[in-house]
Order: sequence, then structure tokens, then C-alpha cells
Amino acid sequence: RPAEHMPGHIGNKEEWLDSLRTLQERLDMMITNQLALLLLLSIPDWSSALIRPVPGISAAERDGRTLHRTKRGWMWNSFFLLEEWTGSGKQYVGKLHSDMDTEDGSVKYVLTGDGAGTIFEIDEKSGDIHATRRLDREEKASYTLSAKAINKTSGQVLERASDFVIKIHDINDNEPKFSKDTYVASVPEMSSVGAFVMRVTATDADDESYGNSAKLVYSILQGQPYFSVEPDTGVIRTALPNMIRENREHYQVVIQAKDMAGQMGGLSGTATVNITLLDVNNSPPRFPHSAYHLSTAESAEVGSSVGRIKANDADAGVNAEMWYSVLDGDGQDMFSIVTDATSQEGVITVKKPLDYESKRTYSLRVQVTNTHVDPQFGHLGPFSDTATVRITVTDVDEPPIFGRSHYIFEVDENAPPGSSVGTVSARDPDAINHQVKYTIDRHTDLERLFNINSNNGTISTLQALDREASKWHNISVLATEISTSLQTRVPVFIKVQDVNDNAPEFAMYYETFVCENAKTGELIQTISAVDTDEPVVAHKFVFSLSTVNPNFTIYDNEDNTARILTRRGGFSRHEMSSYLLPVVISDNDYPIQSSTSTLTVRVCACDRSRNVQTCSTEALLLSAGLSTGALVAILLCIIILLMIVVLFAALRRQKKKEPLIISKEDVRDNVVSYNDEGGGEEDTQAFDIGTLRNPEVIDTNKMRRDIIPEMLFPFRRVSPIKDNTDVRDFINGRLQENDSDPTAPPYDSLATYAYEGSGSLAESLSSLESSATEGDQDFDYLSHWGPPFKKLADMYIGKETQRET
Repeated sequence: RPAEHMPGHIGNKEEWLDSLRTLQERLDMMITNQLALLLLLSIPDWSSALIRPVPGISAAERDGRTLHRTKRGWMWNSFFLLEEWTGSGKQYVGKLHSDMDTEDGSVKYVLTGDGAGTIFEIDEKSGDIHATRRLDREEKASYTLSAKAINKTSGQVLERASDFVIKIHDINDNEPKFSKDTYVASVPEMSSVGAFVMRVTATDADDESYGNSAKLVYSILQGQPYFSVEPDTGVIRTALPNMIRENREHYQVVIQAKDMAGQMGGLSGTATVNITLLDVNNSPPRFPHSAYHLSTAESAEVGSSVGRIKANDADAGVNAEMWYSVLDGDGQDMFSIVTDATSQEGVITVKKPLDYESKRTYSLRVQVTNTHVDPQFGHLGPFSDTATVRITVTDVDEPPIFGRSHYIFEVDENAPPGSSVGTVSARDPDAINHQVKYTIDRHTDLERLFNINSNNGTISTLQALDREASKWHNISVLATEISTSLQTRVPVFIKVQDVNDNAPEFAMYYETFVCENAKTGELIQTISAVDTDEPVVAHKFVFSLSTVNPNFTIYDNEDNTARILTRRGGFSRHEMSSYLLPVVISDNDYPIQSSTSTLTVRVCACDRSRNVQTCSTEALLLSAGLSTGALVAILLCIIILLMIVVLFAALRRQKKKEPLIISKEDVRDNVVSYNDEGGGEEDTQAFDIGTLRNPEVIDTNKMRRDIIPEMLFPFRRVSPIKDNTDVRDFINGRLQENDSDPTAPPYDSLATYAYEGSGSLAESLSSLESSATEGDQDFDYLSHWGPPFKKLADMYIGKETQRET
């Protein structure tokens, strides 16, 4: 070994250790190769397993000869190659050699299999195998290849192909890795030493079967002296006894996994384990104070809260749940305590109504206990505590108090106004004892049936009561302190006692009929009765006839029903269509009440089975010779005739029009309202002056207003009726008024023409086709067209004058 590699000549201890490890790995590889070779040579006749055929001798010829075994010098056992080789150039693997090779260059070695030509290459002359690049055992641990020797000139196979394996020798180039970077674990507090927490496992990608590269040892870097780890298994256990969660709940432990069996120079990896101490019930509840003072008003309602007390428990979750109870004290009948499950507080509530005047202070002894006690930690108890609670009742000006929560009174119906019903009583519970007055809440007595004495609370009637109208009356009585106006109400239920003041009557309306062929003693109806009164015992009605009837009789069944029977036969609808039978119904109460109800019996025609066919109304119609269908048909005809007459009159009225001027003497201003809209530019007949003329005049020379007349000045017609001077004077007067009014708009129809007809003397009115300008035209002729064109003449003549100026 060169001197510069000796320990005494290096300045870095780590470099020396690396050199030492490399030397050890190379020695291991050489020893392994030698052992493999010795094992192979120790096998007897190992070369007999490979007998190559003699070139040029067939199989048939070989059967008759003695074949000689030819020894071959193949190095076919496994080759070993270090991974992650850092040397320069190609890495030498081994050498293949055949006895057929005379080293004259005629033998060629060929390599096939895993990585042949890419990862591994062979010198075809010498048989040396090299690795072309650095290999990683973790990617592929071994390569299986095949080699053969052939004659380079003839291509004849000198040695059959033989397989061999190149194994990659592992080096410690992978550090241990945990499955997680951070673990979460928990262990109950107060656990003994060595309690199991969890197990962590690391893996190393190096070869476990070669050296110590993958042999891991676990150690704890952070977390002593609370926890420890087993070096071989990675099991984390507690190292201290009785760790208390209330003192410290969370711990962070760092575990290291180191290969090379933990020796110096090994690679390592770490993981963090967050350990939480789980709570156990090892802390009993304790009151922070031995005595508590609370107060409440005497008006506090039952169930209302007086105050809260709370005991402290260092535990958490279900181990901190507590239950409060009252052990004893003079207030255990007046107060109770319940547990608030959310805040774990004891809530003291009112159990019964309080009275400042009766008792002003109370005392309670309250106990708190854990609901979940662990017997394992019973020696740390007791898991309960007690405290004294003193409650003071404060005075409140209270409203009056009635002697009862409600009152029930009875009164007879029809009792005269002013009859006494009952008396209510209330008092002021305070020591001052204010005077109380009584009133009735009129919202509960809208009909004002009752009255109350404001001083003594006596209730009386204002009207006679009817039980049949209402059996019960519910009113509210108010008791008010005169000095403080505090009020209290109490419900009063008044029952109206029944008095026999109603007579019985028919239970329903009966439609009774008797057949014309009925016989004597035949049943025609069964009747019953009702009574709105409520007797002490059951109703008992008696039925009878007011007078003896020759046609019918009644039989009392003595079960509150009666039967109506015929007294004779031979009834006839023509003689009598119906009979009125007065029935007297009496009750058995005191005083006896009775009434007379009339039963109408109709006479009907029946068949032999006593089935009704027709009764008196239809019988009369049949006797007149008209059926119901005929009457309906006649009625429909009459209605149709009336509708036709009304429709004809309406049409005649619409056709009738009133003339504009009824007579020559009827001359007046007529205002005609038009409800329709004009036709626009195409409507040139929208207004006709002929409506003001006598309608008898025939207008033979009417001209169209949508074309220019042939004459420059229109022909003026003279009214053929010269005697109608009133109309002419009226029109001329109106015309003169409008012509002389400069503010009156023109009533001439203004029409816009997009196309002028041919042959017009006035030619086109459009300025678009004019060859001359507006200044070349003379508009003086417009002044001769009369008053209707005065506005138009003023516009154009005035415009020309301004242009000349």
C-alpha cells in the first residue's frame, strides 16, 4: 500500500475510513470469486457436462466411433462487479477463454444476453469483458449473458454458447428511509415503564445478504428520558413511570435508523414521532370555594335559574364530566341543582314558589362527583367534593293572589237579573297588605251577562241566562291593588243549570202519505220527538191527538216514538189531496211542557204493493190533460217567442236614424262628434260641405278634391233653393267670422302627392322638377282665389316681397 494512503499520512480521518471500506469491499469480492472457482473445480468431471461435437463428423458416423472428450477452458462461473464504480474508463469484469483459441487471431468471441453490446462489451479477440457504464445494484442485481467462440474465417462455432451470470456487488450507498417523515402516536398517562407506544420501521435499499449495508439499528436522538426505542425492532416504549398529562401533554421524539449495524461510517435516516398522552381519570373534581352565596327574588318562577357553581377537574373529555346533587339542607325542598353538560356547571333552580314573607334564607349542601371513575386510580380519590350554598330571597312587590287557581260556579237558567253566582277572593301577599278591587275582563264577557262587586268579589247576573244557547260561560276576574295597580287574573267557569222551559217537538220533518187503496189500521208513519232540555233522568215523551180524527189515529209506543194509523179506507185525491193531523207531544219533567206539531198527510196513488206512483200535485195536472213534459215544452216556446220579439225590436231600432235637420224651422248649431280617425293622405273625401245643405238637393256637379280642376277658378254653384235663406245666412256668417279671424287655422284639406297625373293645366306642383327658381314664379294669382287661400297667398306673396327687398 502506498505510503500516502497510510493512516499516519492522511489529514482527514473520514478519507482514511472511506479508503478502508473500499479495500474491504474489494477483498470481499476477490474472496468470493475464488470460493466460487474452487467450488466449481471440486465437482467431479465437471467438464463432461459440455461435450462439443467434432467438426465434419455426422451423428451416424459418431455412433460407430469412440468419441474423445475435448477439454475447454471456459470461465463460465459467475462474475462479480462492484456497483457505483467511480474509476475512469471502463470497468473490467472478467475474461473468457477457450482451449480452441491458439491465440493466432482466428477465434472470435461473441457475447449475447442482458445488456450485451450496451452495458457489457467483449473483446472479440481476447475475450475480456468490460462494463461500459456505472451500474446500480438497486436497479438490477444480476445480468445473465451467453458467450460462444466461433472461427473468424469460416464462421464455424468452436465452442457452444454457455450462460454465465454477472452479479452486482452491493456497496453501502443507500441510507435507511422511514415510511413516513412524521408519525403520530399516543399512550395513556400514568403508564408504567416500558408501555408500548408504537413501532417505526425503516428500510434500506442495499443488499441484506451481503455485509452490513442493510442491517439497521434504531436509536433515539430526542425524547429522553421520557421514551426509549428498541435497537433491533424500532418499538418505542415509555421510559418514565406515571407521566401526568396535566403537567405535559405533547412530546416530540426523533428516532434514528442507522445501517452498518450502527457502526461508524454507516448511513442514517431520521423520523419524528409526535406522542400525546391520553387522559385518564386521575384528577378528582374540587370546588374552588367551600361556600357560595346566591340571591333570587321571591317572584322567580318555578324552574328559573338562581345561579351557577362549578368545580374544577384537571382531566379532559369524559373523564372531566361531573354530576351535581343536593345532599341536605333546609332548602332542598325549595331548590334543586342540575348539571349543564356543555359547561359542566351546576345550575341551581327554583323547585317551588318562594315567599319572602314566609322564609328569607335557605342553605344547601351540594356534592359534585365524576361520572366516570376508573377503579385503577381509586387510590387518588375520593373523586367527589362538597360545598355549601346559601340562598337569600329578596322582597318583591307582588300582585294579589287568589285563593284558588280557578273557580267553578253554577246558576239556574232564567234566573232573574241580579241573582248571585258566587264569590272570588284575593289578597295582597306583601306585608303591607294593600286593598284589592275586583273587575271582570269584558273581553271575556262581551254580552255583559255578569257583574262583580268590586269590594267583596261577588259575581251576579245582569241578564237571564239560557242554557240552550250556552251551557258554560268562561270569564276572567281581575284583582288589582289600588295603590300599585298590580293585577292578577283568575278564570271563572259558570255552568248554567237546566230548567224545563222547552217543549218537545218533532225530531225531523216528516213527508207522510197515504195510499188511495189503504185499509183501516194501516201504518203510514212512525214519528219521534226531541227536547233541548236536559232532565235529571232520561226523556219520556207522550204522543196524542189534539182532537179525535175520523181519518187517522195515533198509537204511543212508550219508547219516545209513536205510530200513525189509518182509521178508515177509501181515500181519494179528487176529494182531498192532503190532511193536516195535529199531534200533541208532552214531556215528563217539571213543570210539564207540551207542544202541538202538525203532520201533513198526502193522498197518493199506489200499486198493489203499496208503492207510491203519483201524489196529489201530479194527479191534478193529469186531470187537466197536461203532463209535466207538455208544460215544459209550452214554457220553452213562450220564452223563444219573447226572445224573437225582443231581437226584432232591437234591429228595427238600430235601422231608424234621425235626420240632421228635421224641419225648416229647426235651425240650430249642431255639434257632430266623430269617433273614427281620418284616412290620411289618401282620404280626400273626409269632409263634405254637402252635409250642411238640404239633403233633398241632388249634387250633380260634385268634383273630386284629389285632382286639380280644369278651370283656374272653380265653378261657383248657386243654391237651387233660394228660399232657404236661414241656412245661407247662417253659413255666410260663420264663414265671415272664420275668414276675419287671423288666429283660426285653415280647415282646407292638405294632401301630399308623390305623382301628378298627366294632362293637368296647372302642371306639376312639385319644386323638384321646376326649371326655374322660386323667384321666377308669380304668386299674385293666389290672392284672387278667395278667402280659403288667403293664408297661402300671404305666405308666398310675403316671401317674394322679402326676397326682392
